[in-house]
Amino acid sequence: MQQAQAAIILFAHGSRDPLWRVPLEAVAAHIAAQQPGRPVLCAYLELCTPSLPDAAQQLAAQGATQVTVVPMFLGTGKHAREDLPVLVQDLRAAHPGVHFHVQTAIGEDPRMTALMAEIACEAPQS
Repeated sequence: MQQAQAAIILFAHGSRDPLWRVPLEAVAAHIAAQQPGRPVLCAYLELCTPSLPDAAQQLAAQGATQVTVVPMFLGTGKHAREDLPVLVQDLRAAHPGVHFHVQTAIGEDPRMTALMAEIACEAPQS
């Protein structure tokens, strides 16, 4: 039996400004460094490429059988609550051999909340 290949898609809104992508791509690079055998891609709702369907297609073509979609939003707004479930439903229909799991918006994780609070309370550097 073939071992399932787990992959990650970091899903964000997107922006025309190329500098906007840098922090998201840094997260992907960090994951790739920590888990070199685990495919990770960034995907965007609009204004950037690849789209979520394109990223899923690429991972499926590489043999991914499990894909975790991580909404890189501070909260579960309209995009995470309404747009993402429709997109993931389409992914499941397009790739029946791939299990898609969607995490809660990254900003709603208590660890992220604590980290943001810690950063906000840091003393200014002179």
